[in-house]
Amino acid sequence: MTEAAFEEMLQRYLDGTSRPGERELVARWSNQLGAPQDIVLSAAEREQVRAAMWHQVERLTLDAGEKPAARSRILGPPAAFWQAPVLRWAAAAVLVLGGAGALALLRQAPAATHTPAIAWVWQRNAGPQVQLLRLADSSRVALSPGSSLQYRPGLAGARREVRLKGEAFFQVAKNPARPFLVYTDQLVTTVLGTSFRVKAYAGRNNEVAVREGRVSVQVRRGADLRATPVQPAAGGVVLLPNQQVVFAALDPHPLRKNLVANPVIVVPQAFTFTKQPVAKVLQALEKAYGVDILYDANKVANCTITVTFYQESLYEKLDLLSKALGAHYAPIDDARIQFDTNGCAP
Repeated sequence: MTEAAFEEMLQRYLDGTSRPGERELVARWSNQLGAPQDIVLSAAEREQVRAAMWHQVERLTLDAGEKPAARSRILGPPAAFWQAPVLRWAAAAVLVLGGAGALALLRQAPAATHTPAIAWVWQRNAGPQVQLLRLADSSRVALSPGSSLQYRPGLAGARREVRLKGEAFFQVAKNPARPFLVYTDQLVTTVLGTSFRVKAYAGRNNEVAVREGRVSVQVRRGADLRATPVQPAAGGVVLLPNQQVVFAALDPHPLRKNLVANPVIVVPQAFTFTKQPVAKVLQALEKAYGVDILYDANKVANCTITVTFYQESLYEKLDLLSKALGAHYAPIDDARIQFDTNGCAP
């Protein structure tokens, strides 16, 4: 279990948004404290208690035999994790954030060896318009109405980490030494510097769509936080411009790449062709939109065309080309397009 996952559980309890069964567990843990909850802690003390609890979680996890490397990249505790009596006591102390139990935990924390964690803050867009945010690393976020973004002040830490509920468009400042991670309930998206959109609405499958650069996406449960777009996680996917992934929880392969609904030009090209081979036109479209178009080179070998494209979308261009050649096309798996024709007479 990572610190981020632990903090989320605490935040859900305090916000009144605990998942099924969480509040009941907390209530039982709290009842086992056996200490009066009559001590009010300051904000600083509350954060120290939370940090102390995390130290206890790390220590007890190591005592249970879990390897540090594995612990650092697993987002979620094993099923029996919370059954340990000491953990139940400690979790209740912190979740209640007050009383003798929490104060005792605070006093037990090894101040000389533990650095208190930096609290996360929420930014919620309660208005009707997109809210523009500029983060400490100069990254920009367009936060959609009704959406929330959580981050540490200054994006402190070895990784630049944010949590999203709802929808946002990110333009991330490039920094290969400090990857930028976006957590949603279902996915972890990792970038080094690029622009992309994430949709993470409650009750819907999460989506990630890329405008520029490379993006690594993996399922959140069991995510490897060391993964990057250069070295993606096993089972994850790397998205390029005009590609997207939609999480499908019930699918044996829950992450499948496909093209966005309206691909945009990523490399400007000239679109005037006079008696040019159709293969050359298809290659120009591939380069302009960063997509793979599959076709039978032998069947188009004798096909030429004269055409000028203007402001048409990619699919409108393919429609015109198909009508001229009696061909047809269709998006297929892995964000590709299949273009088929019966060929042309010599």
